[in-house]
Amino acid sequence: MPRRILIAKPGLDGHDRGAKVIARALRDAGFEVIYSGLHQTPAQIAETALQEDVDAVGLSSLSGAHKTLFPQVVEQLANRDAANIVVFGGGVIPEADIPTLHDAGIATIFTPGTPLDEIASWVDANVPGKV
Repeated sequence: MPRRILIAKPGLDGHDRGAKVIARALRDAGFEVIYSGLHQTPAQIAETALQEDVDAVGLSSLSGAHKTLFPQVVEQLANRDAANIVVFGGGVIPEADIPTLHDAGIATIFTPGTPLDEIASWVDANVPGKV
């Protein structure tokens, strides 16, 4: 059974080209991918993750709200007894913010220019499937 990955755009950021590219790359690498669309709240993302029974959530941000919204997704998942879902992120995120995001429970951050096969390999190595 292929691992299921939710790709989500939290907040008011309306730029989703990168998220769609990642969704397609992961799909092409053999993962089952759900794209939740633009303007999702952290609560909506967590609820979709549960409804879709995903193994991981990939968050995309270009708006600068990543320091607030990414940790809120982790918190919302924990509040729903779903802290086992791996959360990773990407987008235009300053290197200086990455340690804070790691501390908040974000497994990794991919910055612009990361090769798509590297992202798929990371997901393959770091997202356990259902037993």
